[in-house]
Amino acid sequence: MQDPIAYFLTWPTYGTWLPGDPRGWVEYHRGWKMPDPIRFLEAESKMTEDACLLSPREREIVEAQVAETCEHRSWLLHAVNCRSNHIHLFFTAPRTPPRKVRIDVKAWCTRRLKERSDPNRQEWWAERGSQRHIFDEDSLAEVIHYVTEGQTPKHQSHPDA
Repeated sequence: MQDPIAYFLTWPTYGTWLPGDPRGWVEYHRGWKMPDPIRFLEAESKMTEDACLLSPREREIVEAQVAETCEHRSWLLHAVNCRSNHIHLFFTAPRTPPRKVRIDVKAWCTRRLKERSDPNRQEWWAERGSQRHIFDEDSLAEVIHYVTEGQTPKHQSHPDA
């Protein structure tokens, strides 16, 4: 099997997509699950802070830090789009597992958000997220288009914007 030419990562902000979520949810290593109101309430009760919704300024901080981290690590950033409740990151990082990229990016973005926005917030990101492997140029172009153009425009006030 050929190696991927890029990776597409997505992860939510803290508390915005909990187990049991009314929209459905993904259980780690078990796949898509239907809404589960009891599980949702249990997950919600375990939260240590309010759900994290990023402001436009915080989203700019995150996108700038993603670019800086990728440049510092010599990873090729194809596209990044930070939304109020999740982030899309599309990159190539030869010989680097995508999990390490996610861990590094989340850590550096957290540092910058604490420095430049809210030093008291402890939880900015969900624990996990989605990881997709991209194997060909057509898929590469599709994901770049989705990340840069396929989201609700940033100036709209939709909660996912």
